[in-house]
Amino acid sequence: MTTEALVALIALAVVVIGGGGALLVRRGRGELPPPSELDAITEEHIEHPEDPEPHLPSEDEEPPFEETPAVGTATLERPEAPRGRLARLRGRLARSNSSLGRGLLAVLGRTDLDDAAWEELEDTLLAADVGVGPTTELVENLRTRVRVEGIDDPERAKAALREELIDLVGPQMDRSLRSIGDDGLPGVVLVVGVNGTGKTTTVGRLARVLVAQDRTVLLGAADTFRAAAADQLQTWGERVGVPTVRGAEGADPASVGYTAVQRGIQDGVDTVLVDTAGRLHTKAGLMDELGKVKRVAEKQAPITEVLLVIDATTGQNGLRQAQVFSEVVDVTGVVLTKLDGTAKGGIVVAVQRELGVPVKFVGLGEGADDLAPFEAEEFVDALLD
Repeated sequence: MTTEALVALIALAVVVIGGGGALLVRRGRGELPPPSELDAITEEHIEHPEDPEPHLPSEDEEPPFEETPAVGTATLERPEAPRGRLARLRGRLARSNSSLGRGLLAVLGRTDLDDAAWEELEDTLLAADVGVGPTTELVENLRTRVRVEGIDDPERAKAALREELIDLVGPQMDRSLRSIGDDGLPGVVLVVGVNGTGKTTTVGRLARVLVAQDRTVLLGAADTFRAAAADQLQTWGERVGVPTVRGAEGADPASVGYTAVQRGIQDGVDTVLVDTAGRLHTKAGLMDELGKVKRVAEKQAPITEVLLVIDATTGQNGLRQAQVFSEVVDVTGVVLTKLDGTAKGGIVVAVQRELGVPVKFVGLGEGADDLAPFEAEEFVDALLD
């Protein structure tokens, strides 16, 4: 081979390799088009779901949507039954919130409940993120009961406190999960929240709750912006035989949500759980996009639940998150995570008062089945143990 031919061959190889590398880099970044183009892309996918999205690679070996099947029954886990989970985890909750319970009981255990004692009681409740309004209500009710009923011993004071706390938490609120739709349609549960709250983990745990209740479930991995979010959700599903609908990296989240609900209807499942991106509540554009996910999914079936996941350790900042999310997607219930690592249990009361919707589940640990349906009396008893 002549020198000139060898040089030409090397030059050709550099061009080919460089072009392939550029393609890989572009695909690896998962770049999205401008927001103004996303609506058109979504509508096009709804009309022609068989076609690849225009801003994604169109190779046949990488379809824009993929439904991962359930794994073999021999490898499946059997989740713990949801009933009684909060009672099992009561000791853990009691330890984490013991400073609140001890503080309240220490004040009420005094023989002389003067103004300074009641102010200390207020300070304890406020420090636990109960909120100003509920705190004032609780203290005034207790003061009235102590005076009118002549309560003068710690046990009676503790009983009165327990009753007032249970009433404050709201035992009459409907905390059931609407996991099945009407007219033969699946229930569609949209799970929202900011990054770091444990949202994707909550979706996986919620799938386990439903499987333990003999529900059929499909997962929708609409968090297409966070690396490995779909992989994480798929792993949760595989452990209990639940399939996952996912899109290519960088796919339009609304299209993924739409396709998940569509597949859920076709497969006749009871519930479709849609995980969304952990968008920051301070970024209006991202919140608008979350609203679009909800609107597009509803083209297939009504949304039966919108669960907002809040990290209990964030306190009042969690309330601000709740306010913004509720304005965008009409939150129907709250999931409080990381409640085992804080004495801020009063956030249960505050967030319910702020949104007018119940806390439906609480996360009390790192285990796969450490998501428990919320029960007012069990929660208060744990605080006072």
